[in-house]
Amino acid sequence: MASKPQPQPQPPSLIDMFMSLGRDLRLPSIDVEHILDHHRKNLEALEQSARASAAGASSVLAKQREAIEAAFREFSDFAQTYRVPGDPKEVLAKHADFARKSFETAVKNTSDVAEIVRKSDSASAEILRRRMHEAMDEVRHSYEEHK
Repeated sequence: MASKPQPQPQPPSLIDMFMSLGRDLRLPSIDVEHILDHHRKNLEALEQSARASAAGASSVLAKQREAIEAAFREFSDFAQTYRVPGDPKEVLAKHADFARKSFETAVKNTSDVAEIVRKSDSASAEILRRRMHEAMDEVRHSYEEHK
């Protein structure tokens, strides 16, 4: 009668091997909670930065929609009040005035959108910059505690 094969012992996991190596080399123990807390703060900062960027994008879309609606209103008003006068100079003057107003509005809207994007980018970058400084302070304090 054949006997059942004995189960082979499982080799140690990589984590067990590293922990054993750390004990053998007398490395300081790892504070897993501290590491998780550090990464949680990093993820929270990334989330806040993404929210700031999303809010900026939403503001840009709202501004662009507002500009398009205003352009359609202006064109509709122009088309409704437009009458073909007998004098070609008057026709040319009305077209030039409409083109000038349209250009000025487009420049103002572009400037407004650029300002919204600048503020949004600045807010997003500030959140990440602040977290980087905090992370560096955390690393420095941790190093000083283990000295």
